Amino acid sequence: MGWIAAAIIGLIAGAIAKAIMPGRDPGGWIVTMLIGIAGAVLMTWIGQALGFYAPNEKAGFIAAIIGAIVLLGGYRLIKR
Repeated sequence: MGWIAAAIIGLIAGAIAKAIMPGRDPGGWIVTMLIGIAGAVLMTWIGQALGFYAPNEKAGFIAAIIGAIVLLGGYRLIKR
């Protein structure tokens, strides 16, 4: 159930990141979901490294959106 929930949250976070950053994106909904999941993982790792999260604690929804925005910006730069 954890991976399914992460995929759903990643899809929503990626969609919100695309809505916040308008423009043409070279990916479909699968890329959106992967970017959202990767954003959540990235922010969890950064938060744990900086001491914001405990070792078993995950990043929240807002942090996942921020991570997805960062990764979407990087993805756009690479694909351009």
